[in-house]
Amino acid sequence: MTIAFTKMHGLGNDFVIVDARHRSLEPARDRIARLAERRTGIGFDQLIVLEPGAGAADVAMRIFNRDGSSAEACGNAARCIGRLLADEVPPGREVRIDTPAGVVTALPRPDGHVTVELGPPVFEWDRIPLAAPRDTLDLGLVAGPLLGGAAVNVGNPHVVFVADRLRDIDLAKLGPELEHHPLFPEQTNIEVICMDSDTTTGTPARDRITMRVWERGAGLTRACGTGACAALVAAHRLGISDRAAAVRFLDGGVLDIEWREADGRVRMTGDAELSFRGEVPEEALQ
Repeated sequence: MTIAFTKMHGLGNDFVIVDARHRSLEPARDRIARLAERRTGIGFDQLIVLEPGAGAADVAMRIFNRDGSSAEACGNAARCIGRLLADEVPPGREVRIDTPAGVVTALPRPDGHVTVELGPPVFEWDRIPLAAPRDTLDLGLVAGPLLGGAAVNVGNPHVVFVADRLRDIDLAKLGPELEHHPLFPEQTNIEVICMDSDTTTGTPARDRITMRVWERGAGLTRACGTGACAALVAAHRLGISDRAAAVRFLDGGVLDIEWREADGRVRMTGDAELSFRGEVPEEALQ
């Protein structure tokens, strides 16, 4: 017996997607980690398992990081699923995806991009969650040159730091330290951002953000959809960004992010691409 999979990516943040809507699938944590290896396995940042949706949802999504741990939300994966299942919904209608963080929608567009809409971000310390009360706009953290940290939950927890030069930040070293900091009982994702300069005035532009990301359970990745949303939300709360901006990943591409004032929801638009399809023996995963 084999398990069919689809390999997709959003700006280089890559996924193995398994459609388990018509079968039972319980991936083993150690086998997920083995398949995630890029030299000896398939290679991916997250494993996505699709299951039947409940209520108004078209599909349910379970998310496993490359180390086998679970995640609540994944914006880039939601875009990929929107592209993958576009033919299963009426033309012009979004794909409704049930995630552990709630239902998100993914709307494929004629230009090949997909727009994903998340719920309103959360800022209360106990809902991030943090281990103790802190000002979520300035956590008071110190990690090398990184200071402060703004916390936000956009379906999963994030901490955003502002830096002058991203290439001066050794995120491969600081990422694990911050992810597993005692302040974060469920660990956290780490984003480091800087505001791009306006080419005319030389002053920081309020609609262009560059960032790098350390993903909880996955490490350094080329892009992170919820991380881009968290970056824009934190930057606006800090007063350095508008409510909409182009977020460029130093290691990947660009996402257009908007934090709507009317309803507080966050919208993300970007690419979703098919890499290849394949099969693995059932015992390699289950």
